[in-house]
Parts: sequence; structure tokens; C-alpha cells
Amino acid sequence: MIGAEARPDDVIDRLYKVIEGRRTADPAQSYVAKRLQQGTEKIAQKVGEEAVETAIAAVAGKRSEVIAESADLLFHLLILWADAGISPDDVRAELARREGLSGIDEKLKRKAP
Repeated sequence: MIGAEARPDDVIDRLYKVIEGRRTADPAQSYVAKRLQQGTEKIAQKVGEEAVETAIAAVAGKRSEVIAESADLLFHLLILWADAGISPDDVRAELARREGLSGIDEKLKRKAP
């Protein structure tokens, strides 16, 4: 479900499209289909594991591992987005909305009633 503004040369968009296409694949043959079949809780758990591995690599100062773990994290985050019906364009729109806004101000606005 890549939006109309998708960039065909963007690896995130291409990967998201592949993930969406694997939704109906055989879980015995597709890692993505297997993850999607396991449900949101397991997908979210995997995102958390990859985030921790990325953080550990960063603290250890292992640049190449940070890159590799970041790729794993983004991949699993894209699976989570697909599971939730969120596209990369949805996230881009939110980032654009926050652009130029102080992180402190943005957090305060989230807490406002």
C-alpha cells in the first residue's frame, strides 16, 4: 500500500511493497508471512529485540554492527507497520508535521488534553 507519493527508488518503499506482497505467502516459505501470521504481539517483540541489539552495538562503539542491526530494526519495523496498516508515507507525513518543532514542545503537545 505505497502511497501516491512513493519514491520508486527508495529502498524503504520497495521493501515495504515486498512485505505487503508477502502477506498472503506461505508462512513455511516466507519469513515475512510467518511473522505476520504470528500476530502483532510477536512482531512488536521482535522490533523490541532488534532495537535493543542496535542500542547495544551503539554503546559498544561497533559501527558496522550498528548499521547491520539498524537494518534489521527497520525491516522488522516495516513488518509492524504493514501489520498495523501504516505506510511509510504515513510516517513521513508525521515527521513532516513535526519538522521545525522543538522536541520538547512536541512532547508537551502530546500531553495536552
